[in-house]
Amino acid sequence: MKKIGLFYSFHSVKTKQQAQKIIAALGADNIEEVNVEEADEATFKKYSNYILAVPTWFDGELPNYWDEFLPAVEDGSLKGKTFALYGGGDQKGYAENFVDGLGIMADFIEARAGKVIGFTSTKGYEFEGSKAARGDQFVGLALDIENQAALTGERIEAWTEQLKKEFK
Repeated sequence: MKKIGLFYSFHSVKTKQQAQKIIAALGADNIEEVNVEEADEATFKKYSNYILAVPTWFDGELPNYWDEFLPAVEDGSLKGKTFALYGGGDQKGYAENFVDGLGIMADFIEARAGKVIGFTSTKGYEFEGSKAARGDQFVGLALDIENQAALTGERIEAWTEQLKKEFK
């Protein structure tokens, strides 16, 4: 497996805890952690394989740091690059836009010819709508620490096993 760039906010406690579980499951030698709040275009483009932490903020928005970073790479191609996405949401408090951030990011990547992997089932979640849902799957790993924290470890473990097969 090629080295994976794991991009997440080092200042987000929950996202960082999830990142550490992902690193433990995939092996620290396979991953380079990058603080997305400090990333630049050159750092972003140096990888072929990515894991992006994309929590959903408020009523279906990307976190500010992604909104500020994406314009740096929006004119470039992501062809030949593979992305796995994970992020948190609140399926009860924000049922109408649960983990929308994942869907927004997947659309951004695919519009630039990047490949998104790591789709997971929507089974076991209760929500009204999500930009991350495509049929009966999410475009990444949906986590709900607010309502289903006990399932997080199991979901990360299953997802990382899937990624080991999907990343090349």
